[in-house]
Amino acid sequence: MYPKGRDYSKSAESPFFVSFKLPKMYIENMKITNTRVLVTNPGRNYVLFKIETDEGVYGWGDGTLNGRELAVAALLEHHIGPLLVGRDPDRIEDAYQYLTRGSYWRGGPVQMTAVAAVDSALWDIKGKVCGKPVYSLLGGRTRNGALAYTHCGGATPEETAEDAARAVEKGFKVVRIQTAVPGLEGTYGKGGAKEAALAKWSGRDGGPPEELFEPGPYLRTVPRLFRVVRDALGDGVELCHDVHQKLSPVEAARLAKEIEPFHPYFLEDPVRPEFRHLLDTIRRHSTVPIAIGELFFYQSDFIRLFSDYTIDFIRCDIGHSGAITGARKIAALAEPHAVKTAWHGPGDISPIMHAANVHVDVSIPNFGVQEMVFFPEQVEEVITGGPRFSGGYLDVDDRPGLGTDVNEKLAARYPYERAYLPTARRADGSVHDW
Repeated sequence: MYPKGRDYSKSAESPFFVSFKLPKMYIENMKITNTRVLVTNPGRNYVLFKIETDEGVYGWGDGTLNGRELAVAALLEHHIGPLLVGRDPDRIEDAYQYLTRGSYWRGGPVQMTAVAAVDSALWDIKGKVCGKPVYSLLGGRTRNGALAYTHCGGATPEETAEDAARAVEKGFKVVRIQTAVPGLEGTYGKGGAKEAALAKWSGRDGGPPEELFEPGPYLRTVPRLFRVVRDALGDGVELCHDVHQKLSPVEAARLAKEIEPFHPYFLEDPVRPEFRHLLDTIRRHSTVPIAIGELFFYQSDFIRLFSDYTIDFIRCDIGHSGAITGARKIAALAEPHAVKTAWHGPGDISPIMHAANVHVDVSIPNFGVQEMVFFPEQVEEVITGGPRFSGGYLDVDDRPGLGTDVNEKLAARYPYERAYLPTARRADGSVHDW
């Protein structure tokens, strides 16, 4: 529109000369000159992606995929990064289409996490160029903050209730409750917020640790967990629980029916993605809200779920489904079907993607709740500017872009360490869903 570098804000040549003022960093024909992948482990592994431009403006994105970090890093470094050099960083939607539809090999967690790294970095650049926080470029605020929930756990339901009470004292209005199951070693989630923040496990000889799971003991324990926590906290706190895809549709329907009297905020991932067409089995037997989607990566994965009205919250990780551009598409599909967002948000995505979560949260109409963690100090020293928590809500400030940055010298002090997510086995030794 305007020649590069010329300020028309006070010129009679512009019809807007009375009130129009160009952003301080208005730049035309900017080009991407370089991309860089940075894998760092300030307590756990993160894959960070930097896009640099010929005008000196850069953006940071997050491409972390827990337990498969180097697969994403290799895709970014050897395949996707070279495709970006010479492109206009302003054309975010075009880049998204180019990397999702233009590639014959499309979809899946590795590909879509790499796309998310690119997308979040490009939105960071756009915000900096415009001098605006990303949420402003998404249409502005629809709310003053994003309702947040934390993880609570314990070796017994009573310990979980005590942990949840401490979370409420910090201001949380929503908590996720998990507990160890008697006789089952390594129960997922019993470590609460600390486990969620570190998101780092180690098994024998450096391989994946193994959890023992049996549906019978689990199904007998969780209703008691809800009863104990509800009795301890009263009705003023919302309670969630993550099944982590371990049940069959009939088992999940039984669990939902038995915890319904305790009014859960939602039951998360009650069945694995392959059973999503059977979610109506749960719906027919219970009014407990269903949240699902952590293992979905593309907007087409959700169409039937929304149109069949079988879920209430979409739980995908925007860091594994195209970041801000992908999240907006999914949220827009969900809105007319009365589905709210509850983006994934543990410690295995960096503060960069947590910031992206909140920029989307505060700008869309159908936001529900945001999972969050408090990062260890050394993570916040390496990756600065993440969301802040206060009074039960998360928010970002009005710094341009995502508001985050990376201390590259400090990040270099924390090299990658091989790590895996756990696996699960039944009592007879057979593999089960984790």
